[in-house]
Amino acid sequence: MTSQRNQEFSKKFGIIGTGVMGKSLIQGILHAQLATAKEIWATAKTEATCQKVTQTLGVEAFTDYKKILPNTQWLLLCVKPHQVLGILAHLVKQGLSENTGIISVATGVSLTAMTEALGQNNPVIRAMPNTPCVVGKGMTVICGGESVKSADLATARSIFTSVGHCIELEESHFNAVTALGGSGPAYFYLIMEALADGGVRVGLPRDVALEIVCQTVLGAATMVQQTGRHPAALRDDVTTPAGCTIAALLTMEDGKIRSVLARAVEEATRIAGQLGEKK
Repeated sequence: MTSQRNQEFSKKFGIIGTGVMGKSLIQGILHAQLATAKEIWATAKTEATCQKVTQTLGVEAFTDYKKILPNTQWLLLCVKPHQVLGILAHLVKQGLSENTGIISVATGVSLTAMTEALGQNNPVIRAMPNTPCVVGKGMTVICGGESVKSADLATARSIFTSVGHCIELEESHFNAVTALGGSGPAYFYLIMEALADGGVRVGLPRDVALEIVCQTVLGAATMVQQTGRHPAALRDDVTTPAGCTIAALLTMEDGKIRSVLARAVEEATRIAGQLGEKK
């Protein structure tokens, strides 16, 4: 962020939408000390929700933000895809400055569409986080529009690093990123549930089965991250000749688990490209 911006703006961040992701980003920003509570404001549809946000997170929340909007450095749009373009047009009518950076976490809404909705040259950044941001273990991918500078991307990385891991990719990959990273936690929850059910089927108490599954998934992911080895090589370490693991793996392959999971990502990618178009 440039020194000029710091002098011109009295608020660092405004959060449009205080659902799960909006609240998680506020908490991450505060925890990482990217801003103080006094430097953040949020908005919600009702006064009751605004009061709850203020009480739980310590930041000011408004239903009417017209006065504070022009003095805000960054706006984080944490709303549904079909709401984004209308909100951007509304923000401009409310006095949005061209100097204010926009970061949207909405699926399927392109940088071009957002820039056209604004009708002015705000720095616009797309981000695709996932729900593990709630526990500080999120995976976020970002990309910037034509007016975005390296310092702007650095700010976005700081925000999303405060709730997990963040990388930068070209926008052409974003539908795939949504299908793999954004939707990915749901796939693993289903797999974990099924594995826990298997544990119950062979006699384990459900809470014990789920505890074993959770720690095993966490350990396996950590092994891939920290060793840098291919998952297939790590799998081979577990798969002894004539053992129970190979029997289980062959059963999974009989069910075409590999192609089913890959096709699921393919289908989710297709749908992700349509979401921003829905009204």
